[in-house]
Amino acid sequence: MRAVLGLCLVFLTARAPGALSLSTNVAVIHPQDPVLRIGSNLTASCWVHPDLGIHASSLYWTLNGQQLPGSLYRVLSPSNLSVTLGALSASRQTSGDNLVCHNHKGHILAGSCLYVGMPPEKPVNLSCWSRNTKDLTCSWAPGGRGETNISTKYKLKYKLRWYGTEKECKDNTHTLPYSCSITQDLHLFTPYEIWVEATNQLGKAKSDVITVDILEVVTTDPPSGVMVSRVGQLEDQLSVRWEAPPALKDFLFRAKYQIRYRLEENQDWKVMDDVGNQTSCRLAGLRPGTVYFVQVRCNPVGIYGSRKAGIWSEWTHPTAASTPHSERLMSGSCDSKSSGDSNSTLRRELKQFFGWVRKHAIGCSSMSMKLYDQWRVLMQKSHKTRNQVGSPRG
Repeated sequence: MRAVLGLCLVFLTARAPGALSLSTNVAVIHPQDPVLRIGSNLTASCWVHPDLGIHASSLYWTLNGQQLPGSLYRVLSPSNLSVTLGALSASRQTSGDNLVCHNHKGHILAGSCLYVGMPPEKPVNLSCWSRNTKDLTCSWAPGGRGETNISTKYKLKYKLRWYGTEKECKDNTHTLPYSCSITQDLHLFTPYEIWVEATNQLGKAKSDVITVDILEVVTTDPPSGVMVSRVGQLEDQLSVRWEAPPALKDFLFRAKYQIRYRLEENQDWKVMDDVGNQTSCRLAGLRPGTVYFVQVRCNPVGIYGSRKAGIWSEWTHPTAASTPHSERLMSGSCDSKSSGDSNSTLRRELKQFFGWVRKHAIGCSSMSMKLYDQWRVLMQKSHKTRNQVGSPRG
């Protein structure tokens, strides 16, 4: 709070030549730099040294540069003028509001900072995660409406659950506004008790205590080396491959992955949840001749034998690829009637199969992909056979 006071302090002194010693203040405001609850009343007085020959009735007050009406003043003595402020509203900034006493010429005689706010409420939404087991970062939110309007200090405190002494997190350089990272002397096999304490000059509050096992809140870097490519000339499929997060390659763990993809012109993502721990996947049932954006993320499972899954990583940056154009859509419509009937039958059969795939087998299951490829080969052979039967012989 001391540093903040320095930003607001407008206390100045003037000297009457030959009348006062250099160490004597010509004017003083009382109380100096008060801290008050919102809605409080305040009576402040400005005392002027009698040797200056300035009568209190010639003084006036300003609050944040705005002159206060004379109806709020009271002359307490020839050298003392008070002002009464009722139902104070919150300070405009945590560095306080400026209450200043002026002489009749507008010169500043003395000033005080008003800090008007509320005591902190119980911090909420405390949660923690560990990036690659190298740290333990926790974030929280202020309680209530979230703003006390005066300088409030938050401390993240922790200790090992069954023994150990209480410690305070010191690394507050995290990009999140209410967060702190524990980066030293981490214990991977003993849970922590963690809480937040909020303090200002009007009171203090403490969050609920949570218990955190680092191995159960591990999150990783996103997977690396994501590649999306076509599957031959299959116009409705794309192949996705990636590598496990580099930082976890030396850890004993199983990873599970998710893929999401969307059309170039659409912002809605479709998520594939059945990827498992494999590092490749086939997307089927896509639109021919269309650009897709694809992302992958990872969740570490069983770090050092932990029974719980970790926390999903961030998604990788989008990787774009396009499906081939459909030959059927690009071909002309000059076939004979029999050929048209054959194509119609093929399209109908494929449509039926696509419906079955979307309902039962779409995704990254190797079994469904093999079955799908076999069906495509069978349909292509059937299509060729029908064309040969329907073509005129020379």
